[in-house]
Amino acid sequence: MVSQSEWSTTTASPLKGPQRIFFTEHEWQVVEGATARIIPTDYDPGAREANVVRFLDRFLSGTDYIYASARGDGFLEMSGKEHEAWKSRIEHRQAVYRDGIQSLDELSENDYHEGFVDLSDEQQDAILTKASGKPKPRPVVLSNDVASDSGEGGPPPSNQPVNDTGMGFFDMLVTHTRQGFYADPVYGGNAGFIGWRVIGFDGPNSLADTVDGSYTTTDYMLMSAKWPYAQSPSVQAYRINRAQPSRPIPSAE
Repeated sequence: MVSQSEWSTTTASPLKGPQRIFFTEHEWQVVEGATARIIPTDYDPGAREANVVRFLDRFLSGTDYIYASARGDGFLEMSGKEHEAWKSRIEHRQAVYRDGIQSLDELSENDYHEGFVDLSDEQQDAILTKASGKPKPRPVVLSNDVASDSGEGGPPPSNQPVNDTGMGFFDMLVTHTRQGFYADPVYGGNAGFIGWRVIGFDGPNSLADTVDGSYTTTDYMLMSAKWPYAQSPSVQAYRINRAQPSRPIPSAE
């Protein structure tokens, strides 16, 4: 098997070229509106400003925007079995999205006699809640009691990436919205590093900075922390010291 380091690099860039590759204009608007309700604009920019829909459009367009080159100057060109596997995977997700977008419009027409993009924010939330098949999550309430198990959050069960295989449309859309908001901008989303700035992460200016050593995450590491990381006394002490908000927290009401 040929290592990825030996793959050819294309000149494809999600930050240049046509605005849309996969979505129709209407599909683009529906997906952009849906992602904007999943990560809404409040006192911080949301998915709309981060151009998450562009990330999704590039990802669903085929196999050209899957693996960014190490230096961020293009994407790796897949071939053989790797290309066949990804082509099948993307074609399945294309179908999931096309059917899901249609279902959002159908639900909107049935409930409000208008298409999804013409609904208010509250109405779009109601349609997305119905599409999810689950109650709308409660507002997040921040607390200094970081050692407790209260709330709906908590550390992830592992450091493994989420696999979207087998997901339905809504869960896939939520997963991809998060990826587009926080992934490196080379993949098309996180425009202007918005996703990173929201969480206070001063990431690299480009992937090239991670290759030549000019960027490092050492400042974010707690060398004294032991596994399991989330329960380490060093991590708990750090979280307690950092728990004071730097700005007022909006009311959960």
